[in-house]
Amino acid sequence: MSLFEYAPAPESRAIVDIKPSYGLFIDGEFVDPSDGSAFKSVNPANEEILAEVSSAGQADVDAAMTAARRAYDKVWGPMPGAERAKYLFRIARLIAERSRELAVLESLDNGKPIKESRDVDLPLVSSYFFYYAGWADKLAHAGFGPAPRPLGVAAQVIPWNFPLLMLAWKIAPALACGNTVVLKPAETTPLTALAFAEICQQAELPPGVVNIITGAGETGQTLVSHPGAAKVAFTGSTQVGRQIAKAVAGTDKKLTLELGGKAANIVFADAALDQAVEGIVNGIFFNQGHVCCAGSRLLVQESVAEEVLEKLKRRMETLRLGDPLDKNTDIGAINSAEQLARIKDLTAAGSAEGAQAWSPACDIPESGFWFAPTVFTGVSQAHRIAREEIFGPVLSVLTFRTPDEAIAKANNTPYGLSAGVWTEKGSRILWAATELKAGVVWANTFNKFDATSPFGGLKESGYGREGGRHGLEAYLDV
Repeated sequence: MSLFEYAPAPESRAIVDIKPSYGLFIDGEFVDPSDGSAFKSVNPANEEILAEVSSAGQADVDAAMTAARRAYDKVWGPMPGAERAKYLFRIARLIAERSRELAVLESLDNGKPIKESRDVDLPLVSSYFFYYAGWADKLAHAGFGPAPRPLGVAAQVIPWNFPLLMLAWKIAPALACGNTVVLKPAETTPLTALAFAEICQQAELPPGVVNIITGAGETGQTLVSHPGAAKVAFTGSTQVGRQIAKAVAGTDKKLTLELGGKAANIVFADAALDQAVEGIVNGIFFNQGHVCCAGSRLLVQESVAEEVLEKLKRRMETLRLGDPLDKNTDIGAINSAEQLARIKDLTAAGSAEGAQAWSPACDIPESGFWFAPTVFTGVSQAHRIAREEIFGPVLSVLTFRTPDEAIAKANNTPYGLSAGVWTEKGSRILWAATELKAGVVWANTFNKFDATSPFGGLKESGYGREGGRHGLEAYLDV
């Protein structure tokens, strides 16, 4: 039995009007795909079919790129930055006004808890548009020369873990710099990107400035390989990132990649342990662990390891798994059957290699895709669960004795996206942040994002930065 019993507190889905089918958003209008092909978007919490979504082929990608180029040459590129800013501010306000609707739609299509889509994702989405709207007429003062120029048409592919937030990371800076875009959302979470297309219409954005095409991997491959793309931006797996890098190699396209991670969350013995436990939970169980920068490797100093694990397990017993639209839910649904199968495969490998799995008692719904929050102890650096990105609510625990050993273990990974440090000593924070090979290092917190801060990785976690002033550079000819 749970420590506390809660009455259900479901958010109403009546605010969302999901259409039976969606076309492609090209040149300011929704149009049917040239070959009529489509796929279904499924609610991962109960396997309900939410809508039928068009699948774009080569002709559709060509049409979207042509519309984007025309809008760039005739309207958006020549437009003064102050005028572009007005559109971006309008989009930001519309997102804020429709945030409840968008949050419900995101939770339905993605499976994430409503309290995260409502309180984290949507406020960040509008803040990124507000932030880059402010830069649109100040590009000459951004530190990239007196007259930075846009690149042209940006081809953008985003993942399923933060569909609307990743859209904002890509589209807001691109438009602020004077580029036009063709964006493809993930095939399992296309609905909020299509709702954003409606917002573009509502904001009276000139036709062709933003184009949304839907489809699976083949559509994305066609988009990033298109000769009309001046810039390619991708967030997703390292494997697909390698394929895109090969496709772009030898061309003059600019490329940014934000790929996978296997972040170390380091707890030193002098840390405030109760605070650290909250950070561990947020680091790996936020968004079901569907976070590229998730703190999936806990490195805890040996002298406090037993105490930290005891506190962590006690805290995990209070986590509530279930209906993503219930405001009390902490752990939502796994995004797809394929992702659930991968999580099960890797956790089975962890057990087979000798690590010990533990999960709190919790009821798993009969339909949908679910995985209980899990902690592995007895993990060595050679184990697959310590080296491969699981992208689920699974934490691997390792111990260390000295600070140097902690840094060596943390850096022993092909990835380099993020890391966390928990200690009461400021000097140790500064030392560890210098030694860790990661693009982002959080101190006494984890998974914090802000529109004004750059984000990106090292090594196999990709290159380039998104967010902040740094995020402008990827969309400017400098």
